[in-house]
Amino acid sequence: MTTETNTVFDTVKDAFAPVTDAFKSLPTMEVPESAREFVKKTASTAKERAAEALAGSEKVTSAIETAVFDGVTEAGKITRNFQQALYQDTEAFFDGIDRLASAKSISEAVQIQGELARARGEALVARAKSTSEYVGKLVTEGAKVAQENLAKAYNKTA
Repeated sequence: MTTETNTVFDTVKDAFAPVTDAFKSLPTMEVPESAREFVKKTASTAKERAAEALAGSEKVTSAIETAVFDGVTEAGKITRNFQQALYQDTEAFFDGIDRLASAKSISEAVQIQGELARARGEALVARAKSTSEYVGKLVTEGAKVAQENLAKAYNKTA
């Protein structure tokens, strides 16, 4: 019975040998140059379009700032910062695709992806810190202006 089991096992093992060999060579598999170039070209075109969209949105924001009073200036700054952050995220995404397209093996692509994820995480933490400082500054300045206005109103009525 053991000989029959070994024979069946060897038969199955031989049948799946091509699949096993394919998985062994997967980490060193070459990505064709034409595929990498196609992805780079597509990412480059998308980056250009993102830059054009940013320029268009900046024009719209500028028109809004010009058309309304000073109170909206802060909203304009916030909108610009949001647009800039969105553009930076888009640019980083396409830079990442460009870097990934340069990977010559799956293991290299996995390493690049890890580096990209870490960099985006650090950028998000920095952006969150900057945002909290900005909001804190706005609240402090707003409270100061409100206090001054209340003091002026109180002095006029007293």
